[in-house]
Amino acid sequence: MRQAALLGTPLRRRHSPAMHNAAFRAFGIDGEYVLRDIGAGELAAEVQRARDERWFGFQITAPHKRAIMPLLDEIEPDALAIGALNCVEVSDDGRLIGFNTDVIGFMAGAEQLVGGPVTGLKVVVVGTGGAARSAVYGLARQSPAHLTVAGRSAGAAADLASELAPGVATSALALEDPRLARELCRADLLVNATSVGMLSPGPVVPVGLLGPGTAVYDVVYVPRSTALLEQARAAGLRCLNGETMLITQAAITFQRWTGSPDPSAVMREAAEPLFADPNAQP
Repeated sequence: MRQAALLGTPLRRRHSPAMHNAAFRAFGIDGEYVLRDIGAGELAAEVQRARDERWFGFQITAPHKRAIMPLLDEIEPDALAIGALNCVEVSDDGRLIGFNTDVIGFMAGAEQLVGGPVTGLKVVVVGTGGAARSAVYGLARQSPAHLTVAGRSAGAAADLASELAPGVATSALALEDPRLARELCRADLLVNATSVGMLSPGPVVPVGLLGPGTAVYDVVYVPRSTALLEQARAAGLRCLNGETMLITQAAITFQRWTGSPDPSAVMREAAEPLFADPNAQP
């Protein structure tokens, strides 16, 4: 049986094994997806194991999305531009090829929520970490009218905007900056690309500052409905959580590893009990 895996630490959620193993069964592929909870000191040996054993490939989550890069033979352009990757393919001759499906997954959710490309829209992204980098990169490629990046540090927000959204009208603000209220009020789309709502309580920004036409996209999917989404729905705003992003990026990865048809429907069915579980681990 050929292996695929998720590398990271700590690994508490079981969505990825459920989705990929259901797809292996559905398409009659002799494969298994496992969780490999490894620290930084174990990463190089685990990557070599994947090469030696000719795994299908592996996915990478925190804290290894950047540390993995020097260990690979090839990194595709989007992942290089973002400065992080979440997937690796192991070729038949043992080459390790890194790629990023977070951008495609994120944009699938964004377009589902707003009903098409974000071209010409005013967008606020909260966060400066890995999820925010993928979000800003994907959004910038569709030429929004204005893109605001907000984070705990205005400097980090400015660095992210200048690096990943060149040629786009941008603002970079600290979360406590009073000017953020104006950007939230006029936003067509608000993106929470932080762990607020999952690892810490409350909405990432005050929902009362949003305009009546703002769509709210929270990349968190555990819990299924965060405080941000609950308050936004109560205000009558369009909302989406991170489930579409998770399933889309997983399906793209599985197809690349195996050459199978689109497994999205199989994966969504397999993950649904976990999405619905009120006791799911963040």
